Amino acid sequence: MTQTPIPFLFMRGGTSRGPYFRRADLPADRARLSQVLVSAVGAGHPLNIDGLGGGAAVTTKVAMLSPAQDDWADVDYFFAQVAVEEPLVDYRPTCGNILVGVGPAAIEMGLVAPAEGVTEVRIRAVNTGARVLARVLTEGGAVVYDGEAAIDGVPGTAAPVELLFMDVVGGATGAMFPTGSRVDEIDGIAVTCMDVAMPMVIARAADFGLTGTESAEELDANRDFYARMEAIRRKAGALMGLGDVAQSVTPKFGLVAPPRAGGDALTRYFMPWNCHPSLAVTGSQCLAACLLAPGTVAEGIVTAPERGPHRMRLEHPMGQLEVVVDYRRAGDAFELVSAGLTRTARKIAAGELFVPRRVWDGSERAG
Repeated sequence: MTQTPIPFLFMRGGTSRGPYFRRADLPADRARLSQVLVSAVGAGHPLNIDGLGGGAAVTTKVAMLSPAQDDWADVDYFFAQVAVEEPLVDYRPTCGNILVGVGPAAIEMGLVAPAEGVTEVRIRAVNTGARVLARVLTEGGAVVYDGEAAIDGVPGTAAPVELLFMDVVGGATGAMFPTGSRVDEIDGIAVTCMDVAMPMVIARAADFGLTGTESAEELDANRDFYARMEAIRRKAGALMGLGDVAQSVTPKFGLVAPPRAGGDALTRYFMPWNCHPSLAVTGSQCLAACLLAPGTVAEGIVTAPERGPHRMRLEHPMGQLEVVVDYRRAGDAFELVSAGLTRTARKIAAGELFVPRRVWDGSERAG
């Protein structure tokens, strides 16, 4: 056989999609694993023509699942962001949209036994240590995918998947504000560096001469903005203790502005070298925390009570995303308890994915 078969599910989670593997079916060695994922996705070509990728960062994501290694969780979720046009894999971040599919995938793979009605799946995000409780609709021993829940950025409707995120503060850096300040000035731009679900650098759109209403395509065409943003992001990464982030997708970058379409705030999220077509689940939590916490660059955009839970609607290029944030605020003090939201997922395909044997011959599996 000239190719190595690997069992997989192909799923949409939220507004992202990609292959979901059992970690035990992949190489144990990290370098070899990266080569396999590059081949599987087809990274290194703008169309990912030789793999499953879709030519965009939201379609070159990979989930790897295994039985949990702690007493709380049912399943460990190891995430990989594969590049589109370069043969690179980044294991630093996690992805909240792909995480939406982890509960259904864990049930499909037999890692979690389905209950009747709703199956709760406790997930540990390996990359960040975050804990997430997913509630998945199940019936007759199978995942229910049909339903009436709709999310902006995905056509049609599907069954809802509820997510409750816990332990999301400081997962990558150890602190909500890893620079020790709620506002830093970098290259003349005021930014807030935060680590809530995802390390981010957040700025006001107006400070870049933007309204925040620009489409993802308009922003991607504004290369002068990207040059300024990337220089700031790299310096912020060092200030946040993340080291040299030139080849890493973290920290991500976000823009905030007053709402224009009936939401609580207008947002744009970058991955970071192009604009997200909608909004990342993890990014939405960090942006919401920035909007709620006193003393950040987003202060004054949102009027909210001193205590949660509070529902926030964040405007993005394709509509809105609602986040439910539980928090406590008193003066300058701010404590984030948890964040939750409802998304959808769908199983698209299942079977075997093939990689050339010169990439991996199937030996030395993680399992």
